[in-house]
Amino acid sequence: MTQNFASRPQLPDPATAPELFDGLLTRRAMAYLIDVMIMSVLVLVISLIGAILGFFTFGLAWVSLIFAVPAAIIIYYAATLGSARRATVGMQMMDIVLTPTRGQPLDGWMAILHALVFWITIWICWPVTLLFALFTPRRQMIHDLIMGTLMVRRSPMARHWQRMRMADQQGV
Repeated sequence: MTQNFASRPQLPDPATAPELFDGLLTRRAMAYLIDVMIMSVLVLVISLIGAILGFFTFGLAWVSLIFAVPAAIIIYYAATLGSARRATVGMQMMDIVLTPTRGQPLDGWMAILHALVFWITIWICWPVTLLFALFTPRRQMIHDLIMGTLMVRRSPMARHWQRMRMADQQGV
């Protein structure tokens, strides 16, 4: 995939827009914990419903839990990250948003793929993934770089993109 400046807006730089990255790693960690708690409740509810239905279906509902639990997690990410808000419930609470950097829209499929790559990289070697974010200027983790996404603070982001549009219009 070829990238050029015209295909995407200029990415924010921590040197010129530090407000977008203030406390970002702490916010991401807290958002992750909130999302894990929400997904745990979803899985618990689905498991309880499946367990009860299993008695009435002679165990058939128990077998369906193998598919229902991962489906609930996938739907959670698709419905939250793939929405217009581009943030899970935890990310919204922590004032962060997922932004595409490669000029493509962030839809439900991209959100699911982003979450899948996140869980794979965390599963393979979470310390490296977390350390990687400490040494990248935009605090991107491995899955962000692979997927071409950037996590920034939501509230100052609108002001940043507005400044960038005005600079482009003025020819700077």
